[in-house]
Amino acid sequence: MKHTSKPSILILYTGGTIGMVENPQTGALENFGLERFTQLFPELNRQPYNIDYLTLEHPIDSSDMEPKNWVEIARKIADNYERFDGFVVLHGTDTMAYTASALSFMLENIAKPVILTGSQLPIGKLRTDGKENLLTSLEIAAARNRSGGAMVPEVCIYFDSCLMRGNRTTKVNAEGFNAFRSYNFPPLATAGINIRFSPSLIRHPDPLRPFTPHFALDDRVMLLTLFPGIRQEYVEAALLTTDIKALVLKTYGSGNAPQKPWLAPLLHQLSGRGVIIVNNTQCNEGAVEMARYETGLQLLQAGVVNGYDSTIESSLTKLMLLLGSGLSPQEITLRMNESLAGEITL
Repeated sequence: MKHTSKPSILILYTGGTIGMVENPQTGALENFGLERFTQLFPELNRQPYNIDYLTLEHPIDSSDMEPKNWVEIARKIADNYERFDGFVVLHGTDTMAYTASALSFMLENIAKPVILTGSQLPIGKLRTDGKENLLTSLEIAAARNRSGGAMVPEVCIYFDSCLMRGNRTTKVNAEGFNAFRSYNFPPLATAGINIRFSPSLIRHPDPLRPFTPHFALDDRVMLLTLFPGIRQEYVEAALLTTDIKALVLKTYGSGNAPQKPWLAPLLHQLSGRGVIIVNNTQCNEGAVEMARYETGLQLLQAGVVNGYDSTIESSLTKLMLLLGSGLSPQEITLRMNESLAGEITL
C-alpha cells in the first residue's frame, strides 16, 4: 500500500555549530535557542512535511557530548517513535560519529530513519553548509520506498551530499565541508539534482522483532594507541590501576603490535581478569587480520578480540552498550564478533 499522508518529521536539536551564533564581544561561537534558529531558517516553513522540534534539556557543544546525552537522545526518539515517520538530529561535528554509532546500537531493530547532520559554518552565515545539509536530511528522513516503508530505516550521517551509515563514519576534515568519510563501506545515497539511493546497501529491520531501545551504557572503556617508544610503566599505570571493563587497542597495519616482552603478557593478564580487548587498526581503510603476521598472532594468543574493519567510534560505543547489558565477558566477545547494526564486514 502506498504511503499517501504527509510525512511527519521530528527535528531534535542537541547543539553544535549549525545552531550557533557569534558572540559580538568575544568572537566565540555560542548556542542560541531553537526559536532563533527557525527565524534564521525560514525555508523550514515551506517544506512538504509536518515538522516538529525538540531540544536537549541543555544544548551543548559536541565536544561535551557524553553517554548520558546519548541516552537522552535515544529516549526522545523512543518516546516519539510512534508519532513520527523519521527523525533528524542536529549535532556538532566533533563527536557526531560517536553519537551516530551509539544510537545505531541503542535503537535496536529500528524501522524509521534517524539522520544526524550539522554544519561546518553556523546557520546564520551566508556561506553556511547547514541549510543544504538539513533540507536534504529532511527529504531523506521522509523518503518512502514503493511499499510505503522508510527508504533508509537506519541511523545515518548526512553531510556534504553524502549519506553514510552512522556506525561506519569518522570525522576527517576540520576545514572543508566534506567533514566525514565512510572508508570501509560505500555511501547509502548521494545527493545531486536527485538523491540516488543504493537499496542493496541499506539495512532493514527484522519484521518479526519489535523496535527495542536500550538505555543502559557502561563507560568503563579505554582507548590505547600503540606508537614507537610506548613505555611499559605508563601503560601499566593506565590499565592495571583502574576498574576498566574493556580496552580498544589501536594497532599498526592489519592488527600488529610490537613484540615487546611486557606487552603481550600484560594483555593476557587483562584478558584473564575479564577485560575485553578489541584490536582496531590505526589505518582508515582495511581490516584487522591478527593471524597474518607473528606480530598480530601474539595478540590473538593473548585473548585479544578481532575488531575487523570497525571504526574506533563504533568499537567504543558497541562495547559500552554490551557492557551495560550485563553480559558476561564470553558473551560480549561473541557479540563483538557479530554485526549488530552493519558496523563490521565479516
